[in-house]
Amino acid sequence: MAKPVVAIVGRPNVGKSTFFNYLSGRRISIIEDTPGVTRDRIYAEGEWRGRKFTAIDTGGIEPFTGDFIKQQMIRQAEIAMETADVIIFMVDMKTGVTAADYDVAVMLRKSDKPVVVAVNKVDQVGDIPADAYEFYNLGMGEIYTISSIHGLGMGELLDAIYEHFPPEASETEDEDVIRVAVIGKPNAGKSSLINRILGEERVIVSDIPGTTRDAIDTPVQRNDKKYIFIDTAGIRRKSKIEENIERYSVIRSWTAVDRADVCIILIDAQDGVTEQDTKIAGYAHEQGKASIIAVNKWDVVEKETGTLEKTRETISKQLEFMSYAPIVFISAKTGQRVERLFELVDYVFDQASFRVQTGMLNDVLNEAVAMVQPPSDKGKRLKIYYMTQAGIKPPKFILFINNMELMHYSYERYIQNTLRSNFGFEGTPIQFILREKGRDDT
Repeated sequence: MAKPVVAIVGRPNVGKSTFFNYLSGRRISIIEDTPGVTRDRIYAEGEWRGRKFTAIDTGGIEPFTGDFIKQQMIRQAEIAMETADVIIFMVDMKTGVTAADYDVAVMLRKSDKPVVVAVNKVDQVGDIPADAYEFYNLGMGEIYTISSIHGLGMGELLDAIYEHFPPEASETEDEDVIRVAVIGKPNAGKSSLINRILGEERVIVSDIPGTTRDAIDTPVQRNDKKYIFIDTAGIRRKSKIEENIERYSVIRSWTAVDRADVCIILIDAQDGVTEQDTKIAGYAHEQGKASIIAVNKWDVVEKETGTLEKTRETISKQLEFMSYAPIVFISAKTGQRVERLFELVDYVFDQASFRVQTGMLNDVLNEAVAMVQPPSDKGKRLKIYYMTQAGIKPPKFILFINNMELMHYSYERYIQNTLRSNFGFEGTPIQFILREKGRDDT
C-alpha cells in the first residue's frame, strides 16, 4: 500500500535537512550506505500514530540568492501541489516572513492540498513567541512552532499532518497476485512495455518525457498466473518546472515502489545508467523490493562481439549496490525478451519469499565463521551466537552478537554473500538486524 506523501516547501536554510534527520532517526534503518543514493537525499521516511509516510524535500539544499530564491520556491510549490497528500510550508522564525514566503502562500492557498505551516527555529519551550504571530499573515490558518534541532513541537506538528492523511485504502489483497512496478526515468519506455505486454495501446505513449499523468494499474494473466503491472505516473509538464522533471518523476516512482512486490527497473540502453536511474533503483533497494534490471531499446543499439557482456558489466558496476538483481536486455518496441520478464518476476518473487529453517541457517553460519574469523578490535573479537530469519519480502535476519561496534560492514557483507551462495536469494535484498546478547568480549 502506498504511503502518504508529505512534501516540504521552504527557503534554503530554514531547517529542512535537520527536520529530515529527525524523521529518519525515528525509524530502524538498514545498515548499509548505498553508493550514489544516500548522497543528495531528498526524502525521509517517518511513522506517526501507526501510519508510515514519506517526506519529500521538494527543493533540495542548493544555495540560492536574490530573485532566484523566489523562482525556486514557486517551482517547489508546484511540485508539492502535484505530488503530495499534505504540504508542510516550513518558514524560519529567526528570519521572519519574506516576500518569497508570501508568493508561495498565495499559490498554496489556491491548491486543493492541505497545508500545515511549520515555524522552525523556535528553540524555547513554552508559549508561542510574539514574533511568531506574523506568520498568521500568510493566510494559511494555524501555525505550529517547532525546533528541528531540539525536537520541540514535533508531536503537535505530526498530529496536524496526520489529520490530513488520506484514509487507509482497503486494497483488496489477493495473495495469488504479484504486483509489479515498472519504474525508470521519463521516456525509458515504461508505457511502451506495458502496451507490449497487453498487446494493445492502453497507456499513452509519446516521445515527450512525462506524458503519463496518473498511476495506472493493469491486471495481466500469463500461464494461469495473475499480475498487476503498475505503470509509474509521469509528469504534467509545465514550462516553469521543466528542469524539475527528474525530481518529479523520482517522487512519483516511489509511490509505485511502495505498492509493489517486484520492481522492473527500466534502463534506456542508449543513455545507460543515469543519476536518476541510480536514485530510483536505490529507493527500491532500500525498501527491500525484489528487482529486475531491464535494459530497454536494445534493438537500436549498434552491436559487435562482446557488446552485451560489456554493457552488463558496466551496469553492474554502476548499480553495484544492486548486484543481486538479474539483468535482461529487452525491446518493448519489438517484443524481444519481454516474455522473459514474467519468468524473472516469478523467480525473484519466490526468492524474496523464501524461508530458511533456523537449524540449517545456523549450520551455514557456523561454517562461515569457521572459514573466515570475525573481526576484532583492541583485543575484543566479534562473536555471533546465532541467527534466525525474522521475515520475508525481503528476507530479514536477526544476528545475535556480543558487541554492535565490532560488526564491520565487510563481514556483514561476507555473511550475506554466504547466504546467497547457499540459499540463492537472487533478485532480492537481504536485511540484517543486529541484536546484542550479553557482553562476552573475551
